[in-house]
Amino acid sequence: MKRTIVAGLFFILLLGVWQLAAETGRWSPVLFPSAVDVARYLWNAAFDGTLLEAIGVTLNRLVVGYAIGVLVGLPLGLLTGSSQALEDTLGALALGLQTLPSVCWVPLALLWFGQTEQAMLFVVVMGTVWSVIIATDHGARTIPPIYARAARTMGSRGFHLLTRVMLPASLPFLVSGMKQGWAFAWRSLMAAEIFVTILTGFGLGQLLHYGRELQAMDQVIGAMIVIVLIGLLADRILFSPWERFVHRRWGTMAA
Repeated sequence: MKRTIVAGLFFILLLGVWQLAAETGRWSPVLFPSAVDVARYLWNAAFDGTLLEAIGVTLNRLVVGYAIGVLVGLPLGLLTGSSQALEDTLGALALGLQTLPSVCWVPLALLWFGQTEQAMLFVVVMGTVWSVIIATDHGARTIPPIYARAARTMGSRGFHLLTRVMLPASLPFLVSGMKQGWAFAWRSLMAAEIFVTILTGFGLGQLLHYGRELQAMDQVIGAMIVIVLIGLLADRILFSPWERFVHRRWGTMAA
């Protein structure tokens, strides 16, 4: 409760400083809109449906691309963690590609898929899959060797060993990797929506892009605030509770 009150007071103070700085007149309203102007834009955009539609389009792309990335990265990470040859090849490739900025995938996606939804999904998948592979691989390799030896003694082999022993034991690391993959997917989608123009789907990235084109900084800052809030809500509602539960259940939470 105290943390919530302190956080609320901090953001109220931050808004007050922002509004005061905008009213001093040192910056042009075009370049530095006031908090009231941004709030007015968000209210109008929410009221006419523009903002809600953009949020829905963006979240749909994000969930689909993220799900594909997890479904591809999870088995590849398990296989990489169980084979030294795959660790030296696929593991090294995943580690290298994870460091590649998300925006670097956009030109390739445009050349392969054009101005389509598939181009955006490709960028989101590429931003997700490598983090999931690395996290799953790391989790599988940090499992105490006694677990695998005990499972093999009882007859566990191959697919059964991967799914019934290695996957549950590496779950705390996997949750952290999925959380990181979500962050990378979110950044990748914003880059894709800014550079890929699709008339049938107007997302938050397009709001940023057209706000820049129209020099509407209240729209740009408003869209950025919405993006930050969605990221915080996803962490607080989805990943943080799941992460705490898994670490507590597996006994890996720090005292």
